[in-house]
Amino acid sequence: MKTKIIATIGPASSEEKVLSEMVLSGLDVCRLNFSHGSHNDHKKVIEIVNELNSKHGKMVSLLADLQGPKIRLGELQEEFIALVPGDKVCFTNKQCIGTQEKIFISYPTFASDVRAGENILVDDGKMAFKVLHTNMTDEVILESVNGGRLYPRKGVNLPDTAVSLPSLTQKDLADLNFILDAGVQWIALSFVRSAIDIHILRSRIDAHPSIIKPKIIAKIEKPQAVKDIQAIVEATDAVMIARGDLGVEMPMQTVPMIQKNIIRLCQQAGKPVIVATQMMEAMIENIRPTRAEVSDVANSVLDGADALMLSGETSVGKYPVETIATMQRIISQIEDYEAIYHTQRKYIPQQGERFISNSVLYNAIEMAKSTEAGAIVVVTHSGYSAFKLASYRPKADLFVFSNNRHVLNTLSLVWGVQGFYDEAIDDAEHLMQRINRHLIDREFIKPGELVINLLSTPAWKVGSSNTLRLGLAGEQ
Repeated sequence: MKTKIIATIGPASSEEKVLSEMVLSGLDVCRLNFSHGSHNDHKKVIEIVNELNSKHGKMVSLLADLQGPKIRLGELQEEFIALVPGDKVCFTNKQCIGTQEKIFISYPTFASDVRAGENILVDDGKMAFKVLHTNMTDEVILESVNGGRLYPRKGVNLPDTAVSLPSLTQKDLADLNFILDAGVQWIALSFVRSAIDIHILRSRIDAHPSIIKPKIIAKIEKPQAVKDIQAIVEATDAVMIARGDLGVEMPMQTVPMIQKNIIRLCQQAGKPVIVATQMMEAMIENIRPTRAEVSDVANSVLDGADALMLSGETSVGKYPVETIATMQRIISQIEDYEAIYHTQRKYIPQQGERFISNSVLYNAIEMAKSTEAGAIVVVTHSGYSAFKLASYRPKADLFVFSNNRHVLNTLSLVWGVQGFYDEAIDDAEHLMQRINRHLIDREFIKPGELVINLLSTPAWKVGSSNTLRLGLAGEQ
């Protein structure tokens, strides 16, 4: 299976037995949602995943998702507040227990940032308000547009407002220190608005004393991020299309084309892209997804996503293992469809430190297509070649060997990559024959099958791939 599966870990899936079954059912990446749970909770999951990797010889990756500047309402005196269209209510940044007249909002500069006429959405857009007046200090008068029940602690979206909150809150900074000490492979930054947010996070990661530096995933869920998407893709290591908040902050009918356009941009840049939110939400309560959800998963594979992400389905749902298995079956069916392969764009040579490597990698893909080679085998220290090769979506199996487990775990999020640990890849003598024999012995490739090997010559060393060889497995 080439398209990877990411599952959010929560109360329904954090026990070792369940996690083990999920891994054996096809789970590639465990997402730790730092909007919920304590550091101790996440530490236990990290330890279990590392143990399972060791036990089963897997390369399951760890993705830590920062909460970001999530805006929420405060507590209420009652279970909920009933509003009808036209009702007026005050949102204030002063702590209080909410009433029919006044409700706390966790946004210190809310009153100075909003303007009359702007739309405010609550509870994933179920409740809509219009700004009537702001005193520019601590109170904003809103008018209910559609009425309904307003519940405590619900999230707030401001699609029309230039939000001045920092990309990393104090909670995020505390979580980030824990995450960097824990040695995860990926960090997701929520509510990205511009490439500057990515640069700020990267500077924090680079300044931390940890040797292992995780890669960054930019979560696209704000209109500002969609407008700056080119610069964000360039700045980040990967992208997550977070369709929940994105579909609230932007007209929902625009989201499908935004998804397709972002996937295309990421493939062109050689950056992994994740499709997330409500993929199989019916399986939170039911043993089967809806037909529409099956189509959504299938279409995301057809669009070219590297990975599909499950949220409540695996964190709090009744059937976390069955959800993984069901998604795997859908993905496997769609991956029989020829149109998802060889989606490479025209190669434009660009001088630079990666010029030789990029040229060789592109031609490896062209050769794999023209010869119908069964496998592309690459040895890597950094993972760069694997990222680039995967972005071309070869039909040939992509096998990656490295002596760095962190790199291999990182690549578990990347389309098509199957990673293998080999502590002796710095031993140049008979390297190619040895790794091909490894694949033959484990029945990943067949003797006599056409295989492309990518390596550095005259001897393997840390550097760029500069040589490709086409030969028959077992005869090279």
